[in-house]
Amino acid sequence: MRTGPVTQQELKTLRVDQVGGLRAPLALREAFERHRRGELTEPQFIELRESAIAEVIARQEALGLPVVTDGELRRTNFQDSFNEAVAGFVKPTNLKFPGENQSAQPYTRTQSADWQRWKAKERLRLVRNVPLEEYVASARMAKEPVKVTMLSADRIAERFDAEASRAAYRDLDDFLDHVVAIERQMIQELLAAGCRYIQIDAPGYTSYVDEPSLAAMRARGEDPERRLARSIAADNAVIEGFDSVTFGLHICRGGARTIDPATGKLAPQWHREGHYDAIAERLFSELKHERLLLEYDSDRAGGFAPLRYIRPGTVAVLGLVTTKSADIEPVESLRRKVEEASRHLPLEQLALSPQCGFGGYRKAALEEDLQWRKFETILAAAHAIWET
Repeated sequence: MRTGPVTQQELKTLRVDQVGGLRAPLALREAFERHRRGELTEPQFIELRESAIAEVIARQEALGLPVVTDGELRRTNFQDSFNEAVAGFVKPTNLKFPGENQSAQPYTRTQSADWQRWKAKERLRLVRNVPLEEYVASARMAKEPVKVTMLSADRIAERFDAEASRAAYRDLDDFLDHVVAIERQMIQELLAAGCRYIQIDAPGYTSYVDEPSLAAMRARGEDPERRLARSIAADNAVIEGFDSVTFGLHICRGGARTIDPATGKLAPQWHREGHYDAIAERLFSELKHERLLLEYDSDRAGGFAPLRYIRPGTVAVLGLVTTKSADIEPVESLRRKVEEASRHLPLEQLALSPQCGFGGYRKAALEEDLQWRKFETILAAAHAIWET
């Protein structure tokens, strides 16, 4: 059992982790809908939200999670960490609340709600540090270290319309350089406030193994190989020199899920397909984040062999527990899978987590009791494997 504060080395080598997003409690989801309908004022909703977040953080600590989050419940979309922090974008007209884009087609590829690319009418300006605001509020409530999430430079570039933004940016390289500078300022402010674990959300990397995504890049005249190299360099530049903080980077194929009309049960959807193998040697060996949180809950991820490319000292956090099904993974099954992964990467460089977030305010998502049971399973498996 740990005594005293969590050290930076302990944060880098945590055996249990989470992606950040949690299920909003039912009362908070109801308040959110009332707020959207204009039945609750903004101050009234915020008061209810903050009370709920305090309870969610306390529940994480009671379970024994070594790092806690606000569940991203202060956002309606994980990308708000950047999009709501800057001025200068022309907001796409087709953005929808994530809970509204559910189709009744389980076990299929689906499109995200905000496919339209963001345009810049002027050079971006940091107007509010969203992750900083979230961290400060959560740190007042928490006893354990608070983890915050930010959007990767790769994802921001993926959603940027360079051609329509020539008045503000010379090209994508110019835009990416500026994004790096803005995000470094955000991180500097987080560090000054005491934050010690920052997760970078980078779902865009799976586009480099997904054939429809690759075809779309080529149709736009982009070279996927050059773009991948540029994205890795930008994501590394964002974190360079910040030695007093642990950085994780999360890679997934999309958190979409729906209700199966045939069974009435929660069922997965996804935005991308493709194994890590095609990009693993470059991606895993070149990214300089201390923790790589990897989706590994389905056959879409492929096998564990690509883990051999992960750098010494970097921890691969295996997202073996799905947030897209109510089925509770047996501890013994998780133990066997970690043992299989350890044939390619030493056991001391492995950890466990859910594969993605638990859905926040979405209409189709696991209920809270199942979310907490999933975390209990992860903790039990970690204890069986690493005696934590």
